[in-house]
Amino acid sequence: AGTSTIIEKEASRNQTEEMIRQFGGEITTEGKTITVTGPQSLQGQEVIVPGDISSAAFFLTAAAIMPESQVTLTNVGINPTRTGILEVLEEMGAEMSIHDQDVQNQSATIDIRSSQLTAITISGDIIPRLIDELPIIALLATQAHGTTVIKDAEELKVKETNRIDATAEELQKLGADITPTADGLIIHGPTKLHGGQVSSRGDHRIGMMLQIAALLTDEDVELDRAEAVAVSYPHFFDDVTTLAQGGEAK
Repeated sequence: AGTSTIIEKEASRNQTEEMIRQFGGEITTEGKTITVTGPQSLQGQEVIVPGDISSAAFFLTAAAIMPESQVTLTNVGINPTRTGILEVLEEMGAEMSIHDQDVQNQSATIDIRSSQLTAITISGDIIPRLIDELPIIALLATQAHGTTVIKDAEELKVKETNRIDATAEELQKLGADITPTADGLIIHGPTKLHGGQVSSRGDHRIGMMLQIAALLTDEDVELDRAEAVAVSYPHFFDDVTTLAQGGEAK
């Protein structure tokens, strides 16, 4: 009982707040301040859950950087607090279209194909909207022309691993020109990757990023601790194989 007030350092994903409202709850958001008073009586609703954009990011990246590739992803969640990855792809020059948008469920279909990418700087307010996608964005940057700089991303150090170091060190094993900094990464591209032995370090997003990196090489990539991927996407490896062979994954 009582009123709880949450003051965010930066505006972050708001899907919890949206869900509370959808179930009849009252919660207010003013700038970076969220206020909720309880207890409240919530009512059950029929909910259509869109596909997770963090999972979609791996396939969006794969299509953008693999030669002669194209993928269509349906029912992808496009909540504005989560779509930083789409803005990065657009700014880098990816050939991508977003259509069949469902405003109520905040979902859409995304088409993307192989693209000539240009390096950019990623920093500031966009970081909370793509923090979980930064490892795969780093891989994307290895195939972009120029120097990509990622900064203001200190939060990466306190994920399942220190994702700044893990991303840099594991991609370096495959030949990427990538350097960790105190709050991000510097990536020079494009770089042809080669085979090697890498590890997820027990972090599902590092593991999935490295599996997409393996698609770019003509040599074998051995991924240690691959089981970590099952935490968020148990069928990831099967779906990657299916799509790489031109099939349809659901």
